[in-house]
Amino acid sequence: MRIRLVLAALLMTSAAPALAQALPPPSRLPGDTAEDMALKRLFYDSDEASLRRNPLNGLFRGDMRYADHIGEPFSDAYIAAERQAAEDDLARLHAIDRAKLSHVDQIAYDVFDWQRRIDLRGYSPEIVALTIVRPFDHFNGFHVYYPDIASGQGAAPFRTQADYENNLKRHADYVRMLDAGIARFREGMKTGVVQPKLVVNNMIAQFDNLIGEGVEGSTFYAPVTQFPDGIAPGVQARLRADYAAMIRDRIIPAETRMRDFLRNDYLPAARDSIGLSGMPGGARLYAYLIEQNTTLPLTADAVHKLGLSEVARIRTAMEVQRQAVGFKGSLADFFTFLRTDPRFQPKSKEQLRDGYFAIGKRVDARVREQFSLIPKTALEIRPVPAYKEKTDAGGSYQGGTPDSTRPGVFYYNSYDLPSRYMWEMETLYLHEGVPGHHFQISLAQEDPALPAFMRFGGNTAYVEGWGLYAETLWKELGMETDPYQRMGGLNDEMLRAMRLVVDTGIHAKGWSRQRAIDYMLDNSPMSRTDVVAEVERYIAIPGQALAYKIGQLTISRTKAGAMKTLGAKFDPRAFHAQVLDTGALPMPVLEKKIAEWAKAGGR
Repeated sequence: MRIRLVLAALLMTSAAPALAQALPPPSRLPGDTAEDMALKRLFYDSDEASLRRNPLNGLFRGDMRYADHIGEPFSDAYIAAERQAAEDDLARLHAIDRAKLSHVDQIAYDVFDWQRRIDLRGYSPEIVALTIVRPFDHFNGFHVYYPDIASGQGAAPFRTQADYENNLKRHADYVRMLDAGIARFREGMKTGVVQPKLVVNNMIAQFDNLIGEGVEGSTFYAPVTQFPDGIAPGVQARLRADYAAMIRDRIIPAETRMRDFLRNDYLPAARDSIGLSGMPGGARLYAYLIEQNTTLPLTADAVHKLGLSEVARIRTAMEVQRQAVGFKGSLADFFTFLRTDPRFQPKSKEQLRDGYFAIGKRVDARVREQFSLIPKTALEIRPVPAYKEKTDAGGSYQGGTPDSTRPGVFYYNSYDLPSRYMWEMETLYLHEGVPGHHFQISLAQEDPALPAFMRFGGNTAYVEGWGLYAETLWKELGMETDPYQRMGGLNDEMLRAMRLVVDTGIHAKGWSRQRAIDYMLDNSPMSRTDVVAEVERYIAIPGQALAYKIGQLTISRTKAGAMKTLGAKFDPRAFHAQVLDTGALPMPVLEKKIAEWAKAGGR
């Protein structure tokens, strides 16, 4: 997931009011030592400085102090500032005596230590040389998610005239960022550190789509097609003219420059290989990305073998479901049946939407049996916007604001309807919505007692591991009672297991795109559309897909250990609260926390 991290109703919703203020400086709580206060002050200072360097992070949090710009993430000055900040943060952290901290602050210390160490490695010259010269890709490029931010339905609020003016100023930064991206791509052409041709062709198609929207049809124009009360008609007319001019005279020309550069200059220099192993320095970068995403020092070989083992185990469980529905053919035949039988294909986008609403109501009726912590933030259900649905995931989540005024959103993909199977709906909702990403992300950011980096930050293994773990609660939540829906749950688990095999296969073992596609089709009933999008995602963002299964296996292992230690005293609501109440933890920190909690009697 990309974390967008569930949409009530295909209705146009205006952005909700934002916090419009900074977080307050830390205050002393009863029992806080001088070391605790020093730690809190470090967290606060680090966060404040990070928001100045990364203003969009504040926008997503509802902090509007820096809402008039995006920043310059491709500049040498930005990279140097991020590296220096990590060094300074670690120096201040290590000057604090961890042993004198409260138990909760010791956890925070460990999380911050891990995060800043991995950040510092990512900004080392040898890693930067392999990343900054590939500034865009088709899955995680700024051009993919910035239009949504600026669309009037994304993170940016449009409640006041200042909000509209700030959006125009951010557009100017977007234009500069596109041109800076071209310069970075050219540097990579000189060193041979370039994107695969496949990624480049996908980006060219995306820019074609953005350019093809024109001016008044542009996603960037959408905010001025409707205004909130309080903005005078004359101001509205001027803003419409300003937005049209920005799109016509600056954004479309910048996107055209990028598209033409990619097509005419960069594509001929791009790699035929798809894996990092085919790029200079690729093996070093992949080793870093494995640890960054899983929070564990795993080797590509170890991950690959674990994936093969999990695939074999899940195939056995799939055979059980094949027999449960009385299907007479082989498992491969059963996969084909699930992919092609019309009974599993939604007849309309409205049927897909209504199905997700019905699933949400069923989950809500049971969720308090497993959870004592329930977020205040509402959840909406929306389709993926048309401009990016072709290359987007089948489902994704975008968090709301910390004050709960903007809801979280579960996006489902309605592109190529025959490939959106009804049997996958329950497990997808559990992962992206309740009790998956919506619970984990909302509960963290709603807790003002957590330092900002734990409220709003995180690591992929925890965030995506939690989403996949949430799927394993199907039985407790009364879901997947139908064997076809259970097959959907197994298919989702199989996807995450196959990712361990395919991601490492592509980036460490020289697998081709076709071999990866064939492997996934041979081991799951996924549609070819979804499989192609998945494989091309792994090509674009190496290592990220490994986090899901590694994180889920870790959370499940800590649960099994706690159940063994606590016996009859084990309460799933208390366990889930322990996992969720300190934000996204690196796996070693989470394992230690749960083990100590269970040893203390689950209190």
